[in-house]
Amino acid sequence: MISEHYAWLIWSSSFLLPWLALYGFYPRHRRAMGWASVFTAPFGLTEPLFVPEYWNPPSLFDLAQRTGFDVESIIFCFGIGGVCAVLYNILTGRVVRPVPATERVHGRHRYHRFILASPFAAFVLLYWLPWNPIYPGIIAMGVGAIAAMWCRPDLTRKSWIGGILFLGYYIVFLVGLQTTVPGYIDRVWNHGALLGVYVFGMPIEELLFAFAFGLYWSSVYEHSTWRQVGSAAIMASGNTAPIRGTNEVSGSSCSQEAPQ
Repeated sequence: MISEHYAWLIWSSSFLLPWLALYGFYPRHRRAMGWASVFTAPFGLTEPLFVPEYWNPPSLFDLAQRTGFDVESIIFCFGIGGVCAVLYNILTGRVVRPVPATERVHGRHRYHRFILASPFAAFVLLYWLPWNPIYPGIIAMGVGAIAAMWCRPDLTRKSWIGGILFLGYYIVFLVGLQTTVPGYIDRVWNHGALLGVYVFGMPIEELLFAFAFGLYWSSVYEHSTWRQVGSAAIMASGNTAPIRGTNEVSGSSCSQEAPQ
């Protein structure tokens, strides 16, 4: 069994193992993995918002208890970001390519930057309500995912399936934590501040977080970098289907120039 003091370090680091495997075996997805992980890693710096309100894990050098920050959170966020961004594409054999400039001029894309920023704005607004900070985090990612699917309906399928896939992926790691450090979840999570709903001993909040993260983050690379998803054969032939809802040029001012 793993020492409880190092459980968070070992558990967070374990997310790097599949990351390294996917990065090594699937070179065509390396760009997306690297991009996603670079952007998710800094979210580990938000740990003071959740310690000890949501949980209070023993950490390396007792940093979480003394400062709220810890090294493990940055490792964790780096590991889950890259895998989540490419898990759907790898399992379904999909590849990405740039969205044609002619398809970027639909009127809804005038809100492109606002939609990308929507989960951050939602979290800031919801954080001040009298509830545990995990809930505005979950809702904010849900808001971002729904907004993204409105802007890019071609990514809707990937978003929903990506949420389910990442939920299953995350459950595997939670089960591993339960097995290797019995009682850790009971002792570390702040159960008195949560709903008290459990699925096989796992707080429902952790499962909702995983699904919401997958729902939003599984397609954020394509949305942010103007990419679309398709089968390798179709993409290679160049016969890509237009993005649903974006094949008509809007009469708005954004139809004069594709967003950057």
